Amino acid sequence: MKLTTTAQVSVDGVMQGPGGPEEDERGVFKRGGWAHFDIEAGTVMDEIYQRAGAFLFGRRTYEIFADTWGTWDDPGNSPIWTALNTRPKYVASTTPFDPKWTNTTVLSDNVAAAIRELKAKIGGELQVHGSGVLFRWLLDNDLIDEMNLFTFPVVVGQGTRLFADTSPNIALELVGSQSTPKGITIQVYRSSGHSAGN
Repeated sequence: MKLTTTAQVSVDGVMQGPGGPEEDERGVFKRGGWAHFDIEAGTVMDEIYQRAGAFLFGRRTYEIFADTWGTWDDPGNSPIWTALNTRPKYVASTTPFDPKWTNTTVLSDNVAAAIRELKAKIGGELQVHGSGVLFRWLLDNDLIDEMNLFTFPVVVGQGTRLFADTSPNIALELVGSQSTPKGITIQVYRSSGHSAGN
């Protein structure tokens, strides 16, 4: 199973609170809600979710998704809702907790080994959406096979960025790229190993 990550980022690399002002207010962040999808970007996101065999979340993102997608009734025409509510979900959390969303397993012991075991299973992609802390940890541990970046034409100016100042020095191979009428660019990258000088 290929581990893929999908993140929404601003031009200046912010990934905090793309969906709304109350989504993630850590650090008194008041600029949430900056990611405005057009039809084309929404179609690509639907296609990504349809490839999922299972989902892997950080705890904070899991709770956001569980409180929204996990509580909404089936709209009948949402590939995202269908995938999230019918496929297995895993949460990487150093603090064990009782998940409220059905079909959820908490990974709290030897998380790297548990993720490698999941990746060895056959069937679709193991997808990470958002989950910035988890994304950076997966990157540090060389567990990401492919990353999808939706870059929105906005400078947020503050907030948590996808790549930390201490992220590893990694060369990326661009394997897919497109732009939408509203200026959203969607890039698909694979790691091609550590860059020179790392």
